[in-house]
Amino acid sequence: MFRRQKTGKKTKINLFNTPAFPALLYGSENWRIAVRDSRRITAAEMKRTRKTAGRTWTGYKTNTKTAKELNINPVLDKIQKYRRSWLQHVN
Repeated sequence: MFRRQKTGKKTKINLFNTPAFPALLYGSENWRIAVRDSRRITAAEMKRTRKTAGRTWTGYKTNTKTAKELNINPVLDKIQKYRRSWLQHVN
């Protein structure tokens, strides 16, 4: 009767970038990120990236290769960008 369709990779990336990403970065200009926190943020991001790409963590593709394939920039880089722009705004 109903046919289940798989969601495409681009759609999954857009679904994350639209509502979830701004919520994740809210207030990030003032965060103090410890090394432990940055590792946890990176691990959560890569878990989502691997799931979007349809890979498991035991696969033989590296995380950086998977992120480049999906054209995804790291969250920590975006946090640094937000911090720099916020400091320029304050000054």
